[in-house]
Amino acid sequence: MNQIRYKNTKISYSDSGKGSAIVLLHGFLENQTMWQDLVPELSKKYRVITIDLLGHGESDCLGYVHTMEDNADAVHSVLSQLRIRKAIFVGHSMGGYVALAFAELFPANVKGLVLQNSTSKADSEERKTNRDRAIKAVKKDYIGFVRLSIANLFNPDNRERLTTAIEKVKIEALKTPLQGIVASLEGMKIRKDRQALLRSATYPILLILGKKDPVLNYENNLKQIENTLIKLVTFPDGHMSHIENRDQLKKELLGFFKGIPKN
Repeated sequence: MNQIRYKNTKISYSDSGKGSAIVLLHGFLENQTMWQDLVPELSKKYRVITIDLLGHGESDCLGYVHTMEDNADAVHSVLSQLRIRKAIFVGHSMGGYVALAFAELFPANVKGLVLQNSTSKADSEERKTNRDRAIKAVKKDYIGFVRLSIANLFNPDNRERLTTAIEKVKIEALKTPLQGIVASLEGMKIRKDRQALLRSATYPILLILGKKDPVLNYENNLKQIENTLIKLVTFPDGHMSHIENRDQLKKELLGFFKGIPKN
C-alpha cells in the first residue's frame, strides 16, 4: 500500500496497471480489500487506483464528522499526487456518495461514473434517525454492531451459501475504528441530494442495483433515473454485488469501461 498526507492525515491507496485510470471507492465498514478479486482482471487493461476512505482501512480519521466532500477532496489529493487528470469512478454504497461529491466538486476530472448499490438521493428523515440509532448502538456494542451490520447487507437467501465470504467481510469491517464508523455515519446523514447531477452529467453513468437489497429499496431508487440516459443493471440479490453477483458485475463493468473513450 502507498500513502499520501492529506491535511496531516494518512491516506492509503494502491496503484496498479497501465492505461485509462479507474478509481475504485469502497463502502461503509469496507476498505480497499473489497476490490481484491476485481483489481487483477481490470489492471490487465487499465490503471486501477483503490483508496481507503477516511477512517477506514489504513487511512486515518480526519475528525469526528467525515463528510462526503472531505472524502472526495482526499481522493482528489491522491489523484493529484499520481498526476491523473481524468478517471472513471466506481463507488460501492458510501463510495458512490463520495464519487458523486467528487463529480460535483471536480467535474472536469470525471469521464465515467458507476454507482454500485448506491444512490444519488439524500437520507430521508427516517434514515437519518436510523443513523443516529446506529451511532448509539456502535458506541454501546462495537463488535455486535459491526457483525450484525455486515450480515444485514446480504440477501438473506445467500447468507448460508456465502458464510465464508461474509465472515471475511466482518473481519475487515472490525478493523474500522469506532471514530471512523461514527464520523462516516455522521457524514452520510448530512450528505446532499445529488439527483440533479445525474441529469446534468456529460459523461456516461451506470447504476447497479440489487432487487433484494436490504439497504436501498429497489423500486424507490429506480425513480432517480427516470427520464435520463443512465444505464441500469439489476442483479437479483442484495447490497453486496461484488460478492453475491461477482462474475456478472465484472462483466458489466468491463462492458461499461470499454464504451468510454480513452482520452
